[in-house]
Amino acid sequence: MGVGAGGVGCAPQTVQAPSHAAKPQSNRRSDISVRDYHPMEFVHIAAALFSALLHASWNAAVKRSASPTDAMTAQMVVAACVMLPVLVWTGMPAIESWKWIVLSTLVNMYTVKALLRAYELAGFGVVYPTGRAVSVMMVVPLSTWLAGDRIAAPVLLGIGLIVAALVLVAVSSQRDKDFSPRAIGWTLLAGTGIAIYVLADARGVRVSGSALAYCALVSISNGVAMAWRQRQRGAPWHTVTTTARVSVPAGVASALSYLLILWVWSQAPIAPSAALRDTSAVFAILISVVWLKEKFDRWRLAAVLLAAVAVPIMRLA
Repeated sequence: MGVGAGGVGCAPQTVQAPSHAAKPQSNRRSDISVRDYHPMEFVHIAAALFSALLHASWNAAVKRSASPTDAMTAQMVVAACVMLPVLVWTGMPAIESWKWIVLSTLVNMYTVKALLRAYELAGFGVVYPTGRAVSVMMVVPLSTWLAGDRIAAPVLLGIGLIVAALVLVAVSSQRDKDFSPRAIGWTLLAGTGIAIYVLADARGVRVSGSALAYCALVSISNGVAMAWRQRQRGAPWHTVTTTARVSVPAGVASALSYLLILWVWSQAPIAPSAALRDTSAVFAILISVVWLKEKFDRWRLAAVLLAAVAVPIMRLA
């Protein structure tokens, strides 16, 4: 599960500290539902891929910990603590983004619950890539309808290749052959939740005035919400101290990963950016092979090759 961070046609957002709450840029239209976006530039693709690598890395560390639930809670608390002084420095994001922050936080909590249930029934290897594939397939039409993103045919081809790569990752997970209807249901629910909070964050960061301020406030709200949700497992600081070797680096990595993808979403179309971010499942293959010494079968090789082909297609579109 993840956790897991500005629009083209207008000046990029900055991360300088304002003297008051961040405001939307003056040349933004109040209705951001219709925009003309240029193709993704190399810097956007690089940032999305690095975000994916960080996302896969901290997820792998959390999943390999003695208590993944505690490690997940602790890393979210660490991310919140890291971003608290950042929010003091930047000031609050624009008030127009607050409704998206509330939506993102609430949906994220329910998505975490759905993922945990799905992992219990089918395991990480099939649930994670399948949920991500479902999310990408939902984000494509929804980003066009709700955010006005216009996606070229070659970009759709690249997104399709990434979805196919994610499906192959799921197929390669030999231990998860028993993908029961209940597991499928929870996975579909998780994928839907991921798509909703992706769109909420993309819409929110575009009106926030500062990707850094938006990232800070969402990280804090997610950390507080997760700590409250897991309060029966003990005080947050106790959870952090008992999992510090995993949760501290994971929390820093997740905050940086989130910030990077938020910046990309504020600069480039949502769907291809989200698809590139979801190559984290493919990076997870490489991590499992190199770090965990797992088998590199033909399905995993095909997934890596499909993702590798998708990136230049989306760059050259």
